Amino acid sequence: MNVSDAIRLKRAVREFKPEPLPAETIDAILNAGRRSQSSKNSQPWHFIAITDKTVLKRLSECGEWAGHLAGAALGVAILTPDPTAKFQTMFDAGQAAAFMQLAAWELGVGSCPASIYEPEKARQILEFPAELWLCIALSFGYPADSRSLSRLPQKGGRVDLKEIVHWNHW
Repeated sequence: MNVSDAIRLKRAVREFKPEPLPAETIDAILNAGRRSQSSKNSQPWHFIAITDKTVLKRLSECGEWAGHLAGAALGVAILTPDPTAKFQTMFDAGQAAAFMQLAAWELGVGSCPASIYEPEKARQILEFPAELWLCIALSFGYPADSRSLSRLPQKGGRVDLKEIVHWNHW
């Protein structure tokens, strides 16, 4: 799959088959995040790869819309320095997330981001250091509905380009 197709066809997947991902698939996903660009090549992230179903279930309770983590074969917590200290931090974390999700899609693996609204609860669950923050985690797994890999997103799901692009000034 080329990048244009991956961008055009990628969709959020929140329901997964109950089967694990092969180690080489997990490595490819994590390496895509590691290889993503960052401000001044600072690479301000750490990833916690989570395959333990108990941990995934507990982490899924740290955000109102994070329930999909509980059914994932893999969760990835993206840890960063304090995101309020430098505005690029969350942009860089977002790029790592996007790279991982696109790499996963190419491998037939669905994904969805989850906002973590209870970061201190997540810190207790994942035991990461006090100087790091967790705002976003990703769920990965084979889609429960395999048609989601080939089905185009529904019409009306995206704002028309002419409505959001302004040339040279507003």
